[in-house]
Amino acid sequence: MAIDISKIPTPCYVCEEELLQKNLDLLDFVQKKSGAKILLALKGYAMWSTFARIGKVVHGTAASGLWEAKLGHEEMGKEVHTFSPAYKDDEIDEIVSLSDHMIFNSFGQWKRFRDRAGAVSCGMRINPEYSEVETEIYNPCAMGSRLGVRLENFEEDELEGIDGLHFHTLCEQDSHVLERTLKVTEEKFGKYFHRMKWVNFGGGHHITRAGYDVEKLVRLIKNFSQKYNVQVYLEPGEAIGWQTGPLVSSVVDIVNNGVQVAILDVSIANHMPDCLEMPYRPAVRNVGEGGEYAHVYRFGGPTCLAGDFIGDFSFPDPLKIGDKVVFEDMIHYTFVKTTTFNGIKLPSLGIWTKENEFRLVKEFTYQDYKGRLS
Repeated sequence: MAIDISKIPTPCYVCEEELLQKNLDLLDFVQKKSGAKILLALKGYAMWSTFARIGKVVHGTAASGLWEAKLGHEEMGKEVHTFSPAYKDDEIDEIVSLSDHMIFNSFGQWKRFRDRAGAVSCGMRINPEYSEVETEIYNPCAMGSRLGVRLENFEEDELEGIDGLHFHTLCEQDSHVLERTLKVTEEKFGKYFHRMKWVNFGGGHHITRAGYDVEKLVRLIKNFSQKYNVQVYLEPGEAIGWQTGPLVSSVVDIVNNGVQVAILDVSIANHMPDCLEMPYRPAVRNVGEGGEYAHVYRFGGPTCLAGDFIGDFSFPDPLKIGDKVVFEDMIHYTFVKTTTFNGIKLPSLGIWTKENEFRLVKEFTYQDYKGRLS
């Protein structure tokens, strides 16, 4: 079902219900075949207006701290699993009250807060010092990483009260990478898994991407859980939001300073920061690469940042002011990172329903910008 772009106000992120459900159906298959429990990682997808649908499949949310824990608790109402690199003293009690699982990043934090954990199932994040992530900023096992306990610092005599272990070493990767990661992780920490109730494989599993070996993932989970008699958790965010909708923008002006520049109402810095961090070139609907077509435009944003360019794209016909430009696959790791730099309005959030209608969920106002300042 193709969405009618003419009905979309810009700028706007649009989640397509039909595509979201397709991802959820595959994740539900993985759960039922493997016995794993899947959590929605809010850092990658936090469009809570869709949580009622997502909550019919996943077992809860994975939070990175207090506010995400509150969002998961309030809007999905299922299990909340919280991990933070360092919990703060003035937040720990509220996090405990919201969480079903709490994962600690160091034995120092565990010893400091374990007496306040109450009935929460507690875990420790481990760092197997193995990762195939090539982009350094996303590599949780990079040299000097602050994430997880390495084997040399693992305090075996402090495991009383620890129910589970957690590792997260993947980023947009397949089950073959997970298989190699498990081999190293078991070699280092395998003797401790038998003492646990659960093991969390973290996120970065690109389960819903075309070509992902789902059957291998199922086998890996089943073999691991049977070998150690543990409950396995996965916490993808991107796999849930993967290819579920675009960011729709409009051409505001066209200028020519040696290069034809189409100035849009979206910014790569403000609204597509992952394109700069990864980095990657966003896919644009109905365009050619480079000079494939006669009319080439450099897309630029509305901020004063000189480098606020999205890339060069070609078209068979000239662009006009008011034309819509559609950036594909912008529902994960995008609007969760947006900023209001330069006082630029945030894109709205909308849903293209299974009934083939557009529903505006959130339109941001000046008060959203002013309210985060003082």
